[in-house]
Amino acid sequence: MRGFPAEGTTPEGQTVQMLGLADAQQISDKVVMTAPVWAIVLPLLDGSRTVDQVVSQVGRGLTRPMLEQLLAQLDDAGMLEGPRFAQMLAGVHADFDSQPVLPPGSTAAFADAVAHQAGVPQDAPEHERHAVAVREVPKLLDQWIAHALKDAADPALTALPKAIVAPHLDYARGWINYAHAYGRLRVADRPDRVIILGTNHFGRGTGVTACDKGFSTVLGACQADQGVINGMRHLLGQGLFEHRYDHEREHSIELQLPWIQHVFGKDDSGRYPAVFAALVHDPCVNDGASYDGAGVALAPFVDALRRVLAELPGRTLVVASADLSHVGPAFGDPQRVGGDEPAAVEARRKVLAHDREMLELIEQGRHAEMVSSMSWQQNPTRWCSIGCITAAAMITGPTSVRLLNYNGALDSEGLSLVTSAAMVME
Repeated sequence: MRGFPAEGTTPEGQTVQMLGLADAQQISDKVVMTAPVWAIVLPLLDGSRTVDQVVSQVGRGLTRPMLEQLLAQLDDAGMLEGPRFAQMLAGVHADFDSQPVLPPGSTAAFADAVAHQAGVPQDAPEHERHAVAVREVPKLLDQWIAHALKDAADPALTALPKAIVAPHLDYARGWINYAHAYGRLRVADRPDRVIILGTNHFGRGTGVTACDKGFSTVLGACQADQGVINGMRHLLGQGLFEHRYDHEREHSIELQLPWIQHVFGKDDSGRYPAVFAALVHDPCVNDGASYDGAGVALAPFVDALRRVLAELPGRTLVVASADLSHVGPAFGDPQRVGGDEPAAVEARRKVLAHDREMLELIEQGRHAEMVSSMSWQQNPTRWCSIGCITAAAMITGPTSVRLLNYNGALDSEGLSLVTSAAMVME
């Protein structure tokens, strides 16, 4: 469950602050609106207390009928574990397993926005919006690439690198680093497969979580690489795919697809490069093991993938779909990060200095030291993609790692700063 600020209206027409509640795993698409005061109660609804125990612990005038009313709302929305949630979850799992290729999620919204910007009404038929998006999305990606690389000393890589690092920010905030990473690959050798390593933002997997599906966007479908999937299943078992459902709406994988499709195009048989996707946990938390010891650890995953790729023909590109620091009041920090106030300027300086220090370790091939440093510091700026960056370096063993571009996305109110980078591993 995740909370977010929202506004409501009283019967008298007055605007009041509300607390919106939504399913972080997106199993349920319902939203519950309630009073902000319930924020102190929600952490107690973890299954370890009875209703009466929660009421007693909170006090402050809370009564059992009041709490039961909230619980009924949450249960109806599928936000409490129980029969209603189990029914929703079973439906999601059945739908997922019935499809060889996952439908677009976040990229579908992007395609609709591009079509609307091109003059198509938002209520136009789907086929009309789709036709315009197919035409306009590649144009927009080319515009972003041209802008990002217009002053670059090295705008193209003639040889396919072993790996790249690109953001998984929404395109509005991250386009420049997507363009810096993918734009340089336009004339490189075309890969036969792309391994996309992402971050498990909301799923249930506690270790590396792989997917046995392909992925689709408005530009078409990238089929799953069955050779990689079969090889990984043989070496690591079905446990690697147990939480494959975490990929259903995971944007860190999907947002790479339009760029891969646009830059590399289709082969003579009309197919885009095949893909294999895996979400990598944070190796700082449990020294690379899964969070609970039951999931797939980082080291055996890397070893297995290296063995599988060594036996398969063709060229492979690894993509680490990575965002870096997440700071500001939106992420729980007391200090605003926007504006010219000395404290805000100093906060941004510290973030940039920390990012620079960690990126230099990656560039120097010292990714293990980067993980150790992050672990010792307790990841002070909330890098969310240490796992996939580390895995990409371990899988490919690059002799050279270069930072192509670094950027920070600051919101208009100065409440959040998210940084990202474009990198190449050769």
